[in-house]
Amino acid sequence: MDPVTRLGVVGCGLMGSGVAEVAARHGIDVRVAEATPDAAEAGRRRLTASLDRGVRRGKLTEEQRDQALARLSFTHDLGDLSDRQFVIEAVAENRDIKTDVLRALDKVVADPAAILATNTSSIPIVDLAVATGRPAQVIGMHFFNPVPVQQLVEVIPALTSSQETVRRTHDIAEQLGKQAIQAPDRSGFVVNALLVPYLLSAVRMVESGSARPDDIDQGMELGCAHPMGPLRLLDLIGLETIQAVAESMYEEFKEPLYAPPALLRRMVAAGHLGRKSGRGFYTYES
Repeated sequence: MDPVTRLGVVGCGLMGSGVAEVAARHGIDVRVAEATPDAAEAGRRRLTASLDRGVRRGKLTEEQRDQALARLSFTHDLGDLSDRQFVIEAVAENRDIKTDVLRALDKVVADPAAILATNTSSIPIVDLAVATGRPAQVIGMHFFNPVPVQQLVEVIPALTSSQETVRRTHDIAEQLGKQAIQAPDRSGFVVNALLVPYLLSAVRMVESGSARPDDIDQGMELGCAHPMGPLRLLDLIGLETIQAVAESMYEEFKEPLYAPPALLRRMVAAGHLGRKSGRGFYTYES
């Protein structure tokens, strides 16, 4: 089939805005849907600021920025995504919220062959697919933060996903300049199944008083050549996101290594979510 020229993105937080930016920079017409007019306008400002940073850092020219902005439109009405060929939802990592969004998209996206992709980090894709009337066109497409920088996308077919859906999803990953790997439809997929137990182990070391955050991070950065230590990475991802992923994985497998430590739960309850809140395992300037 022809390349995707009309992409929809639902949600314009860190992940949704990153997906929308990358698509617009690669020549695709992108329509971003948010829940309210204020949220849509905030998303527009976030994307504009990101593209402006790209110009300042020499990653793109002013002309390229202006062209990308011209390809972006914003709405608070999901019905405005009716003409999209491919829609990626990037709302909160919550099963009920994602299910509601996909059900709504199933009703409003006119083309029955249009693909509905979910950017979930951990929720089994089949659980979301069967909530729609087009399970063969539902698939997982897990991007990594920050989307404009990270090259990987996990493509996660459900048992119900058609081979054509899988092929087209790999194709759009390539259109976006990403490298795709195919992952199994199990909570955590490939990357988080390996990464999350490691991150939670670092939290448990802090919780038990075995080591300080900066010593843990320096140990992994200098001793294992990791670009970022586990606690700094937690702060970058967002502690509430890791808690949600860990809970989903623990629910499926019931293995203690996936259970969120008490310290992580307390920090999330206190609003210490990492960089986005200004405080996590480290404190950040606003």
